[in-house]
Amino acid sequence: FNDLGKGVLQNAYDGYNTSLFAYGQTGAGKSYSMVGYGPNKGIVPMAFEELFRYTAANESDNLKFQVTFSMLEIYMEQVEDLLADPKLRKKGGLKVRQNPKLGRFYVDGLSKVPVASYEEIANMMDTGTANRTVAATQMNATSSRAHTVVTLQFDQIITDGSGAKTTKQSEVNLVDLAGSERAGSTGALIVAKCGVAEWQSDASKCLVTNIQGQRGIA
Repeated sequence: FNDLGKGVLQNAYDGYNTSLFAYGQTGAGKSYSMVGYGPNKGIVPMAFEELFRYTAANESDNLKFQVTFSMLEIYMEQVEDLLADPKLRKKGGLKVRQNPKLGRFYVDGLSKVPVASYEEIANMMDTGTANRTVAATQMNATSSRAHTVVTLQFDQIITDGSGAKTTKQSEVNLVDLAGSERAGSTGALIVAKCGVAEWQSDASKCLVTNIQGQRGIA
């Protein structure tokens, strides 16, 4: 967290969008590093705890904060809302669209929940983690078969001496990628293949690979 998490948060405080990716083979510790396990907290909960300490210490009459939380997964070319009831998911998943005015991409219909404390986020993360797509492989009994993206929208509402308000907005994306291994080495039924640099720069350019008749995306 000291090496990576604090830098991510500082970018958010400064008003920049920022992302952190965990990439590697199944069993390497991606989910453990990002989310943690039991009493051992990962980068995601530690970052959120630190964020609310920051807002509590800096909020004033001239500076207010608003925080919104969302959590999704990308599995088999479909985007799913991890905060929604799996039984109520739309067939085909949610659609990724582009705002024609801002040029930004967004997930249509994704839950965005206002939060006021780390405890609220922790409860939602527990829900989202329970809804993730997992499967056993030879290297990990509960391997995540999907990419998971946790997004925090951080708004800073600033009031100047004349009473005029401006908003400085940033997004923090914390990404736990699915295992990058080959099927033969782990026993995974579905494997996705794509260069990490390509995935980070433009997810739409990922190569969808067919492996023994199974399709996946990374």
